[in-house]
Parts: sequence; structure tokens; C-alpha cells
Amino acid sequence: MFTGIKQAVGQIKRITPVDGDVKLVIDTGTLDLADVAIGDSIAVNGVCLTAVNLGDDYFEVHVSRETLSCTVGLDTTRPVNLEKALRYSDRLGGHLVSGHVDGVGQVVKFEAVSDCWLLVVRAPHMISRFIAVKGSIAVDGVSLTVNEVDKDTFSINLIPHTLEVTTLKHLGIGSRVNLEIDLIARYVERMAQWNMEDSGDSA
Repeated sequence: MFTGIKQAVGQIKRITPVDGDVKLVIDTGTLDLADVAIGDSIAVNGVCLTAVNLGDDYFEVHVSRETLSCTVGLDTTRPVNLEKALRYSDRLGGHLVSGHVDGVGQVVKFEAVSDCWLLVVRAPHMISRFIAVKGSIAVDGVSLTVNEVDKDTFSINLIPHTLEVTTLKHLGIGSRVNLEIDLIARYVERMAQWNMEDSGDSA
């Protein structure tokens, strides 16, 4: 599990194809790997990946073709948001994030509003029902609060600090982003489905 509070901006430095999968070498930037072991999870732009090799200032991951097919940003050398897995003793500064991307959204507006920035994203229709005003969503692994929702689009207000310390400052109209809906919303829907099934059985 993760919190969506980015710990460093790294860089995908090398991509090696492996039978449809890829292996990535990721420069850690300022991320401290002292407490990371091979087999540990690290979120890369919101995607939970397993460290298969470690160096002083880099780690390697193996990304399956399935993961590549349902995410963006892992098939090119680029800056990426990094977060180590949550420990039970850590503060939960953002919200509970699993690192399992629910869909890929597209930026439809990104513009300055006073000293902040307005980010508007179109989400895949199948996950739009999980996105609520004042609810949480992870965009490229960054925990953010939804300001408005209009059908399949939602808007977020980005403060200068968020832009400064994440890769979101590189977004533009047409950019594609990894989205993960609020974990609680997913369970609420499943509970509602279960109740409806129970009601049908009772009838």
C-alpha cells in the first residue's frame, strides 16, 4: 500500500525489451533506498512495481506486458513519481493507494488560475462513477482531491508545491495519466452489488 504522497522524482534511464515485457532501470533521484530490499514494492507513476535489483542510486523492475497494456509512462525514458511502500507506523498524509491503476485518463485542460493550476482530466467511463466531489484520486501516483465532476471529466486544483515536487508540471492538453480511484469507493460499490444480489435471492 501507498499514500500518494510522492517521495522523490526519479528518471527511467534504460528500457530493455524482454519477450513482450520490459525491464526498467530507474534513477532514484533523492529517494533513499537504505531501507529497501530486493522484492520490495515501489510505486512508479502510481504503478506498484517490484524491485528486482538495487544499486546505490537506482533500482530495476520487470514490467509485464499486461501492466504495460493498462498503464502509461513506463515505456519511455522520462521523469517519474516515486514512493516506497507504506509501513504501518507511517503517517497517512494522502489516502490509501494500492498502486493498481484503474484506468488511463486524458488531460483536457491545464491552465494557471491565480497562483495555482486547474487540471481537468477525462476519465474512462467505466470508472467515472467512482469519482466524487471532495473525494480522493491518484493521478500518476499523486494523491489529489477532486473539486468538480461533470460526467466523465473531473477537475483538480494544483497548488504550487505539488507542481514543484511532482511530474505533474510536465502535463499538457492531451497528456495521458494513470488513474486510481479511491479504494473505499471500490468496496462501497461491491457491498452495494452484494446487497442487491442478496435482495434478489430473497425475492
